[in-house]
Amino acid sequence: MTTIAQRTETASGYKPTHTLPLRVELVRQLKRRRTLVMAGILTALPFILLIAFAIGGTPNGRNNTVTLMDTATASGANFAAVNLFVSAGFLLVIPVALFCGDTVASEAGWSSLRYLLAAPVPRARLLWSKLVVGLGLSLAAMILLPLVALAVGTAAYGWGPLQIPTGGSLDTGTATQRLLIVVAYIFVSQLVTAGLAFWLSTKTDAPLGAVGGAVGLTIVGNVLDAVTALGHWRDFLPAHWQFAWADAVQPHAEWSGMIQGTAISITYALVLFALAFRGFARKDIVS
Repeated sequence: MTTIAQRTETASGYKPTHTLPLRVELVRQLKRRRTLVMAGILTALPFILLIAFAIGGTPNGRNNTVTLMDTATASGANFAAVNLFVSAGFLLVIPVALFCGDTVASEAGWSSLRYLLAAPVPRARLLWSKLVVGLGLSLAAMILLPLVALAVGTAAYGWGPLQIPTGGSLDTGTATQRLLIVVAYIFVSQLVTAGLAFWLSTKTDAPLGAVGGAVGLTIVGNVLDAVTALGHWRDFLPAHWQFAWADAVQPHAEWSGMIQGTAISITYALVLFALAFRGFARKDIVS
């Protein structure tokens, strides 16, 4: 008769922390078509904007006001900042929702999830590997866009200081540091979308449902932020702080908005990640 000790005995050399290594999961995700397609889209955006400016001419101020868009052709740094400005509200939401929302649900959709867990890969280890890789690819997407834009903008408009719409400029060294801060903040602000997508990915076998649900809820947040009747309640919406990074591209950077936005985003994200791990630990895996 099998004893409890025999049933709980593990194979020699088996260590839960060595299952599903990050490098294995990363290679799997990098080889997927959606990763290549998203990289192509982000790489193409700076060229599309370059062509648009070439056809439409140098941006001009409207209503006697000058915006960041109007300084797009001032230098490579300005062109990179404009690419972040036009993509932060929606385009950069897509790779985050895709990389974090497709990861677990796709395994369930392929009916391979239960075989991964039978390997055996502990559930927490599986989620951890997929979350780290998903967030890593999301960060890579946000770095790829400004890097390509900086290279394209420098080739087209030259290497120079970042011109501030309200007047003044930032030297190239300071501009580079500020753009790094901007990218880091945009990534942190998108952690809410990552949390939504990852949580939904553990709840459904349909990757499109997880990705679409995260994007849809992010859009709802943007709509609610536009409702001024909500007053100070909007301060608790992550969308309310998504463009707080604009305070970093000023002669004298203002950090209060980014600090509040970071706190809100991390709080929401931690709750959503915790829900994902808690729910998946109790979920009956049938696919």
